[in-house]
Amino acid sequence: MLVVDDSATIRRIVVDAIAASEDLELAGTAANGQLALDRLRRDPSPDVVTLDVEMPVLDGISTLKALRVGAPRLPVLMLSSHTEKGALATLDALAAGASDFVAKPRASSVQEARAFVDLEVLPRLRALGARAVEAPAAPRPGPAPARPRHSGRVEAVVIGVSTGGPQALEQVIPRLPRQLAVPVLVVQHMPSMFTQLLARRLAAICALGVEEAADGSPVRPGVVYVARGGQHLVVAERGGQRVLRFDDGPPENSCKPAADVLFRSAAAAWGSGVLAVVLTGMGRDGCTGCEAIRAAGGTVVAQDQETSVVWGMPGAVVSAGLADGVFPLAAIAAEITARVERGRPAVARISP
Repeated sequence: MLVVDDSATIRRIVVDAIAASEDLELAGTAANGQLALDRLRRDPSPDVVTLDVEMPVLDGISTLKALRVGAPRLPVLMLSSHTEKGALATLDALAAGASDFVAKPRASSVQEARAFVDLEVLPRLRALGARAVEAPAAPRPGPAPARPRHSGRVEAVVIGVSTGGPQALEQVIPRLPRQLAVPVLVVQHMPSMFTQLLARRLAAICALGVEEAADGSPVRPGVVYVARGGQHLVVAERGGQRVLRFDDGPPENSCKPAADVLFRSAAAAWGSGVLAVVLTGMGRDGCTGCEAIRAAGGTVVAQDQETSVVWGMPGAVVSAGLADGVFPLAAIAAEITARVERGRPAVARISP
């Protein structure tokens, strides 16, 4: 791990956490982006880089762009502030090729900051490091569970995504046609300020309308709803109409919003008319929700391992035998469109 941050305190906290772990090793530190690039030119051995967004001499985004010229696949974890400026810069960094990000907490003590690093930073470093140094064989899908006969009509699309999600969504959502006649509901694991800005960013490049979900809003076809950070998103009935509601229950899979919560409510609301899409992400969120969707007669597709930043979420779905198809990221939008418009797959070959 190469730790790059202009704050000596943050560097020390992250370094100490890495040193205390049994499976991570420190490759070095740098106080700004230029020093990091100089070090990587001398020694390109780090498997993962943590990169502060706001730094003197050379900021995180400029560093990332320069790094990507010579190391296009080196995993990079951005560390950002909770401010709007920091959130905007982080989304720019993700668009420029960063692998994932963590919003730094407003910690009141070194102990609190260390606990945050142990809980939020180290698991991401492990996941990104595994992607960098290993090429595991894809797990063999288990037997598909019994399910009701599917009518073929898609009434709603639900998407669950985490690590690598903003980049993935920018490759999927803009490719959906303006005439898509169903709602699309998205859970991306992000804090609230980030989900609001992500929705704005997607709205600027999409033919479909995109908005951050609002509590009590009617669910309209042809609109993409991004779940708000810090609140579970569910679909409910009100006066014979489906509406979006916030659920302030506890996190699931350490996530809030959680794809599992949305997926279960979508299965209850639309039954066999749900198409679930599980994209790149760390962990297993979405897997039990896909079980509910399959039990209701709905359909599940997953992103493949090769194009995922981390194949945790889609890999869990595939391993459980819940995926009706496994596709590279570039084929996901066409698959959604074909299933909505014609009720059949767009790609004949389905990955194992």
